[in-house]
Formats: sequence, structure tokens, C-alpha cells
Amino acid sequence: MPQTELINKENKPVGTTELPEDIFGAEVNKALLFEVVHNHLANKRQGTAATKTKGLVSGGGKKPYKQKGTGRARAGSNRSPIWRGGGTIFGPLPRDYSYNLPKKAKWQALNSALTAKFADKEVVVIDDLSIAEPKTKLLKTLLQKLGLDNVLIVVPERNETLELAARNLPGVHVLKVSELNVYSVLKHNKLLISKESIERMKEAYLG
Repeated sequence: MPQTELINKENKPVGTTELPEDIFGAEVNKALLFEVVHNHLANKRQGTAATKTKGLVSGGGKKPYKQKGTGRARAGSNRSPIWRGGGTIFGPLPRDYSYNLPKKAKWQALNSALTAKFADKEVVVIDDLSIAEPKTKLLKTLLQKLGLDNVLIVVPERNETLELAARNLPGVHVLKVSELNVYSVLKHNKLLISKESIERMKEAYLG
């Protein structure tokens, strides 16, 4: 079973802790990681880009000139795509880019991402993550002591104090164990996980 050093807020070792094999010792499937990240980004797309077709552009109800005798090409509307001010051919229209992946694939990808982070020594486990007040300065000081900047903080349950303190720190985000996802794990340089969060992961991911 994987083991890692357990540190305190002063960045001093206070022992070791065991990490679940199925979560931090899984096989890293890079192709699956790519697919899940692609799915995550697609599901976040708004899909609101839109252009007007010939039928949506205002005007153009009257035939611009008679059908024959002018020596010009036939035209039924001055809102044709080949006219200036006309509609757009094959332009984007509102659509839904989201699609679903099997839950099993998402779980495997999350385990792959956490395993890859652990293998690269980018997982930091701390015995206590609490701060006295929801102040950015307090959290910034803590992260500086730990030598962390671009970091994902994983907490067992919602921690409004940490969330408020982190919202003005670029590259720092706070997520509950139940909100953990592949994209967020891979996006950050380091993972800062409380010892309590490890126990919550065992309950949530391994049942």
C-alpha cells in the first residue's frame, strides 16, 4: 500500500500515512485521461455562438429587380449570402456540446490522475488544514510555509472559511472530496490533501 509523509502547518514531518492502493496505486491510463478531460471541457461549453441565415436577416422581402432583361444574374432577395449584408452560409448555430461517459470510466480516470500525481511526488498530505478566519493572508502564509502556489486543496466537506480565503489567490482552488474531478487534479501543480480527506476518499470511492 502506498505511503507518504504526513506534515503539519509548519511543513515539518509528523509521521507517515497510508494511501489507498486502488486510488493512488492504480494503472495510469493516459488515453482515458484525455477522453475524460475532453468530455469535461465539452460539457462546460456554452454553445451559444450564433449567426443569421438568409431567413433570419431582416429585410429582403422584395425582389431587388426584375427577373429578366437587366443582363444581371437572377436574384430573389438582397439578403442572399452572396450579397453584402446577406445571411451566413453554414455559420454556427446554438447547440449542446455535452455528452456522457460511463461512470466507471470516470472513476478509473480519476484514480489514474491521482496515481499520476502521487507518482510525480505532487501529493502533499497535511494533518490539519484549518485556519482561524476566512482571510486570504492567513491561507497565503500557510501555503508559503508549505512551498505551494498553484495548488488544489482537497477537503472532506465544504469549508467556507477556506473557500473564502482562497478565492483571491490565483491558481488556488478548494474542492470537496465529492467534487474532485480529473480536470481539476491535472490542472494544478500540486494537491494538498488533509488526512481526514484521505479517510473520506476511502468511504466515498471504495465504499
